[in-house]
Amino acid sequence: MVHFKFYSKKDLISLTNPRKFETKLGERLQSLQKGEWPNVLQQSFAKYVIVGIPEDIGVKANNGIGGADTNWLPFLHSFLNTQSNDYCSGEDILILGNFDFGDLKYLIENNALTNEEKINAYRHAVNTIDEEVETIIKTIVKAGKIPIVIGGGHNNAYPLIKAVSKALHKNGQVQLPQINAINLDAHSDYRSMEGRHSGNAFRYAENDGYLGKYSIVGLHENYISQNVLVDLHDNPFIQYTSYEDIFLRERKSFIQAIGQAVDFTNDTFTGIELDVDSIQNTLSSAYTPSGISPLLARQYITYTARHCKVAYLHICEGAAQLSNGNKDENIGKLLSYLVCDFVKGMNEAP
Repeated sequence: MVHFKFYSKKDLISLTNPRKFETKLGERLQSLQKGEWPNVLQQSFAKYVIVGIPEDIGVKANNGIGGADTNWLPFLHSFLNTQSNDYCSGEDILILGNFDFGDLKYLIENNALTNEEKINAYRHAVNTIDEEVETIIKTIVKAGKIPIVIGGGHNNAYPLIKAVSKALHKNGQVQLPQINAINLDAHSDYRSMEGRHSGNAFRYAENDGYLGKYSIVGLHENYISQNVLVDLHDNPFIQYTSYEDIFLRERKSFIQAIGQAVDFTNDTFTGIELDVDSIQNTLSSAYTPSGISPLLARQYITYTARHCKVAYLHICEGAAQLSNGNKDENIGKLLSYLVCDFVKGMNEAP
């Protein structure tokens, strides 16, 4: 836990803007001090634990545009200042804190002599991120909580899947240390195992035996290589519906595509993944002018939260500012909506 910062109640209140006759989530959310970890977590009545992984090392290791490390604080400020009411009161949510891998990034960017050396160093650093993320998430799940993770690159899906699988197995909730995943994404993130990065988390998770079934909703046909496409078609444990089949050819509706993904993965616990690059005109390392609307992203979160045996929620790749200078002032509020939708959906589940 070298790179993890725990949040106290004082930290949360400092980012909350109180108002007379109102109550904000920041006033109701639970927190822990570093010295209380992990024993007090097990005693907490919180059902959900929020963790931030603001890093773009995995994205840069995939030759992507940096900036995925900038969305955590905008999310946190927006989420803490959301109204606490009967729809989402906040008492069952604990904000644990966030990782900070800035020292790894600084070392790489100030010492690597060539671009190839930098890429290799980024990929090596992702292994360190994997280990630390796995440790925190595994402890959260062992305590009987559901992690809500705000990234960061999609590389973090691998330690999430690995940690949750191990913890559920340790708790006796699954026979094998293995779970399923549904991913709303423009990309498969199933690239070859060429060193860890944001584009191959699910390949590594499957290869290591922690990922059982994998379903992708909204995959963009223009951005999947032929070799990966063949692998997806040849694998009976992978199912996908392309963006074009939903919105251009209209072979099924968006909700039907989500329902198919849920049916495919409903034999065990399932991780819910949402890559912000699937949302049209929303800043991410792979920004798209042709994607789903924020409304559809919210419907995806709500539907999966209500109908899946949920293992975790992971929202990744969004950015408040990319390394090329582009900015998005609304990313924090969008992520806040999605997290609230998830909690509401879970609480409304049959």
